[in-house]
Amino acid sequence: MSSSKMKIKASLGAALVLAISSVGASAEEPTPAALNYANQVFVHIGMKPALDQVVPGMLAQLEHNVTTTRPELKDALHEALLTIQPEFAKTEQGVLTDSAKFLASKLTEEELKDILTFYESPVGKKYLAVEPSLMQEVGDLARTWRQQLSTDILTRAREEMKKKGLDF
Repeated sequence: MSSSKMKIKASLGAALVLAISSVGASAEEPTPAALNYANQVFVHIGMKPALDQVVPGMLAQLEHNVTTTRPELKDALHEALLTIQPEFAKTEQGVLTDSAKFLASKLTEEELKDILTFYESPVGKKYLAVEPSLMQEVGDLARTWRQQLSTDILTRAREEMKKKGLDF
């Protein structure tokens, strides 16, 4: 498979990963091999470490919010949150399993294998290394563009309304 085809398939796989939470389950169950490939893709894109931060982050936010207004609860709340953390951390595996099922239901085993091959290749590893800075840069560019667009649209809308003798 050509390098450009592998890049396209890898990008498609990454886009599907982003859509996981917004699409329902598939009627056809993926094969165990497809699920294995999907799970390996998630390892390469760093999905598990990202999910590992969700529960601790939410508990820390709750602790901060409560102790800001009720500092006397700090020690007791901290202890309570440590007690319940494992209960909620277990739910992460369900997200990983459902995500793998979704991805494996949208791509063939061969496509998943090709994506995995891409991520394990030197160019795939390089892509994974630059992807965080790429996403940051794209986000920054999009924010700047959106801000400028907002100003330009408002200015042009006012100009058009003035032509009609109306101000806002």
